[in-house]
Amino acid sequence: MITVLLADDQAMIRQAFSALLQLEPDFEVVGQAGDVAQTVRKGAELRPEGVLLDVQMPSPTDPHADGIDACATIMKAQPTTKVIILTTFGRPGYLRRAMEAGAVGYMVKDAPAERLTEGIRRVHAGLRVVDPVLAAASLSIGPSPLTGRETEVLTAAASGASTAVIAREVFLSEGTVRNHLSSAMGKLGAGTRAEAVRIATENGWLT
Repeated sequence: MITVLLADDQAMIRQAFSALLQLEPDFEVVGQAGDVAQTVRKGAELRPEGVLLDVQMPSPTDPHADGIDACATIMKAQPTTKVIILTTFGRPGYLRRAMEAGAVGYMVKDAPAERLTEGIRRVHAGLRVVDPVLAAASLSIGPSPLTGRETEVLTAAASGASTAVIAREVFLSEGTVRNHLSSAMGKLGAGTRAEAVRIATENGWLT
C-alpha cells in the first residue's frame, strides 16, 4: 500500500481526492491537512510515503508561506517522502520553486484522474512526474533579473503594506525602498507594485 497525505485548503477538494484514491487497491489515505502548519505537523506524525500538496494554502504563523514552503520543510525532515504539487496554478515559476523545494511531481488539478493515480505510482517508483507544458515554459524563463534587495523589498510589498511599513520590515529608509521598488518594476515591465509582485511570483522569483 502507498500511504498518502492530502493537503489542500478546500475540504471538498480533499474529500474528492480521498474518494478517488480509496477506489484504488494500492492507495491508503492516512490523513488530510488544510493549511501549511497542519501539513508539516501531520507529515511528521504520519510519515506518509507520498504527499499531494496544494500551492496556495494559508499559513497561520507566516503570511508569506505556502504549500511549497511546507514541501521544503517536510523534505528536510523526511527526505524519502515523495511530494507531488497538485494545483490549479499552472505557473512555470511555481514549478521551479517546487522542484527546488524537493518535490518530485507537479501536476495541475484539471488533469484526468487516471493521470493523477499513475503519477503517484510513478513517483513512488522513483521517477519524476511534471506537466510537460509547464516544464518547457519553466526552462524558457531564465534567472531572476532582480537583485537580492529588490527581491526582499518586493516580497515585503506583496502584502500590500505601505512604503513606511516595508521600510521598517527590511530596515531601509523609505526613499531606498521606493528606489528598489521602482527599479524592480522597471526590470519587470510592471506599471504597479501589485503587477510587479504578480509577474515575479508567476516566474518563481519571489518565495
